[in-house]
Amino acid sequence: METEAPDGRVGVVMITRNRRDEALSNVARLRALPERPRVIVVDNASSDGTVEALSAQGEATVLPLPRNLGAAGRTLGMLLLATPYVAFADDDSWWDPGAIRLAADVLDTHPRVAVVCGSILTGTPEGLDPICEEMRDSPVGNGEAPGPDLVSFLAGASVIRRCPYMRAGGFEARLLIGGEEELLATDLLTAGWRLVYVPEVVAHHHASTVRDAHGRRRIGIRNTLWTTWLRRPLRSVVRRTSHLVVRLPRDRVSLLGVADAVRGVGWVLTERRTVPREVESKLQLVEQAQLQSKARRYVS
Repeated sequence: METEAPDGRVGVVMITRNRRDEALSNVARLRALPERPRVIVVDNASSDGTVEALSAQGEATVLPLPRNLGAAGRTLGMLLLATPYVAFADDDSWWDPGAIRLAADVLDTHPRVAVVCGSILTGTPEGLDPICEEMRDSPVGNGEAPGPDLVSFLAGASVIRRCPYMRAGGFEARLLIGGEEELLATDLLTAGWRLVYVPEVVAHHHASTVRDAHGRRRIGIRNTLWTTWLRRPLRSVVRRTSHLVVRLPRDRVSLLGVADAVRGVGWVLTERRTVPREVESKLQLVEQAQLQSKARRYVS
């Protein structure tokens, strides 16, 4: 039986932190793909022997970081690849065979697309993540090939065009992990790029049992507020902030998330720049749809 040739257009960057066994299993899955991608694992300062175990496995290039950079570690991993496209993975998410080749084909064919976000299978038995329905029904340019336009994406299910990603500065290190994609997506839209949902590009996400759900929710609340304050016009800042605060559970995690955001106001004011009108119009369209979303619940 002939082995497919490696697809030199796309490599994989996976981030991990203190999930040694899951990281080992996921690297094996990624290396078994028919595209035979080079896999870069960025370790965010693990203390459980992840780096040593991955190095002994020998299936990926391991980049150990001295401190946790969260999603920004993906940018450092990308610097080790020479491919024009990069597929992201987490230690609990991976790609269907052929998926990243298909995403590369889409990027080849549509030069203004910066991000291809695929469908996500979760659970046991696997089923379509509810967020996929939201992406499928996106009100932004839904009729244009290669798929519905988005105003954000899910990193672990996305293949990225390198050049616009790097020009936009990649993921903001202050955001760590939890809704970190929205700020980058907004900046890509502002630069004139498209983000699209292509359901035939399939990713799998089996949420790790080794996760701090409350901590992730706290960061997600903070990041949603920060992104809103950093990029939206004042009227939208007031509206979206009030909508978020009303919907949050009345608990300590929510309070801490909001307090974290407030503590960062000085940085926000320094870095704030509002999006152009055409981008704001798209964000408002999607914002209205998200208010009815079953996939966006601030619970943990």
